[in-house]
Amino acid sequence: MTEGLFPRGRKVRVVSTLGPASSTAEQIRDRFLAGADVFRINMSHGTHDEKKVIVDNIRALEKEFNRPTTILFDLQGPKLRVGDFKEGKVQLKEGQTFTFDQDTTLGDETRVNLPHPEIFKALDKGHRLLLDDGKIVVRCIESSPTKIVTRVEVPGPLSDHKGFNVPDVVIPLAALTPKDRKDLDFALQEKADWIALSFVQRVEDVIEAKELIKGRAPLLVKLEKPAAIENLESILAATDAVMVARGDLGVECLPESVPPTQKRIVERSRQLGKPVVVATAMLESMIKAPAPTRAEVSDVANAIYEGADGIMLSAESAAGDWPHEAVNMMHRIAAYVENAPGYIERVRFTPTPAEPTTVDALAENASKTAETVGAKAIIVFTETGKTAQRVSRVRPVAPILSLTPDAEVARRLGLVWGAQPVQVSTVKTLDEAKKLAAETAKKYGFAKAGDKLVVVAGEPFGKAGTTNIVDVIEA
Repeated sequence: MTEGLFPRGRKVRVVSTLGPASSTAEQIRDRFLAGADVFRINMSHGTHDEKKVIVDNIRALEKEFNRPTTILFDLQGPKLRVGDFKEGKVQLKEGQTFTFDQDTTLGDETRVNLPHPEIFKALDKGHRLLLDDGKIVVRCIESSPTKIVTRVEVPGPLSDHKGFNVPDVVIPLAALTPKDRKDLDFALQEKADWIALSFVQRVEDVIEAKELIKGRAPLLVKLEKPAAIENLESILAATDAVMVARGDLGVECLPESVPPTQKRIVERSRQLGKPVVVATAMLESMIKAPAPTRAEVSDVANAIYEGADGIMLSAESAAGDWPHEAVNMMHRIAAYVENAPGYIERVRFTPTPAEPTTVDALAENASKTAETVGAKAIIVFTETGKTAQRVSRVRPVAPILSLTPDAEVARRLGLVWGAQPVQVSTVKTLDEAKKLAAETAKKYGFAKAGDKLVVVAGEPFGKAGTTNIVDVIEA
């Protein structure tokens, strides 16, 4: 094992999107060394054969460093786009009328094809269409099953296949397209650690995806539609994790509403013990520049102070000019913030009252015991990862070492705040568990001989749902 890679010296996870700037074995290794804990594979681009090579490269890296490494497959979802123009693009002018129809003829300055019949059924007079990530705004003045006539409110150039958003109405589109279903099958064949579901609007979207996954991977829902925020409680109850996808969310919602929405999502997710990732434009300027703006650094720091489980890079690491620097900057910001005075107190501004369960009672007890006795780490033995997640939910001061015999569980825990995963052999007795806890803590630099450790485990060992022990031991 390479010196200094484990532990990272921080609890929040850095998620690095892979793309043209970071898909070779050498590039992935470089991002890992720079600080990436989770690799996001965007299924919007590339072939399955290309993605399989990426997965193989990540798994080889995992073996090289003997460290569970997490892969997040991100499904594209129902991306809405306009059709083609005769000249490739047109200039829309303020106040003009512009028509969207189902005619496949190439578009011009007055109209264009809209290959989404669901939109025509759902849109009414007064509803907006936001084109090209909200750069152009048009409002419906007349609609029929075959035609939508709009007036341009915010003008600009519109070109072939530009995306559009419909913020004022729930569109009856399934969150999983035929492409997504094929991509999902592929991701599950490749033993995806997490599946991300895009453009969710209703809890039914989550339930449908979960039924298809059949427990083979946990599901992360990307919150990027106003309808999803309206249905937040039911979606959070159904999913395993969420992402605050501020890009599309910021297009369809008022920009000033995004920060409080982010805080609400992070707070509620933490209370429920569901991992939450903050994403989009975190270090946007580093797509082209070797250093971020101070405002971007503050944005990342605020997400860390909120207690988010993960902070994500998109284009910065996938296609930017400075992918290594972007990943390393995210790592450095996180490490510095987490060691700053008052960090844990700010994280705990969010109340996380225990549920009336044995595992929550023991999780809170483990955190408080570790603080009282000055334990160097909390060692959690977990079969499914659930106990580690419940301990993480409390946001303890001491680092969490999550010991599991299951490689898939170890990888999934890579998205959970502070829950450093280690795959270990199965133990059968409490004495074996204590010995292994001490050995592992010393091996990975969490403790030295004589330091106190808090152990969380369950008897009988090897059986899920038996957490019933909190003990203090010496390394």
